Amino acid sequence: MPPVRKTLGNLSSPCYLSLMRLIETQSKPTIVTWCVDYAEKHFLPIYERAYPGDRRPHEALESAREWLAGKVKLPAAKVKILAAHAAAREAEGSHAAQAAARATAQAASSIHAPTHSMGMACYGAAAAAYDRVGTAETPEVYGLLATEACGKMEAALRAVAVENEQNPAKINWHC
Repeated sequence: MPPVRKTLGNLSSPCYLSLMRLIETQSKPTIVTWCVDYAEKHFLPIYERAYPGDRRPHEALESAREWLAGKVKLPAAKVKILAAHAAAREAEGSHAAQAAARATAQAASSIHAPTHSMGMACYGAAAAAYDRVGTAETPEVYGLLATEACGKMEAALRAVAVENEQNPAKINWHC
């Protein structure tokens, strides 16, 4: 059995490219809102089932919302986001929970740079797949599940996307 991957999906696949192109059309607040809402609904529950007493990923999402509302500055939010990344590193007991914590931390990190939204997508695809089928499937199965997860994330972004956004985020994907 091949080693368990931290992320799933291929950024050069049609689904991920389509998601990236859609992200490029949206403002930073729209991207952050989508990331935080999606992570809270789909990835945070995976983490919290495995680690019900650990609120660090939840607090990272809350801090991103507070940043959006202008209630906290980036340095204060970053403390909570780094704590969520630490929770991910410490979640060695569950691949699904670890990927979910990483996806949640990346979602919150989108306040710093919108490119973290794709980190949410790739870690989130892993979280969803490992939660659904475990870690012993074939690469083909994981590829299909990653594409499915990507499609769901894109649909969620399309549902909140601002048509003809006047102030799209400036994104350099570096990939």
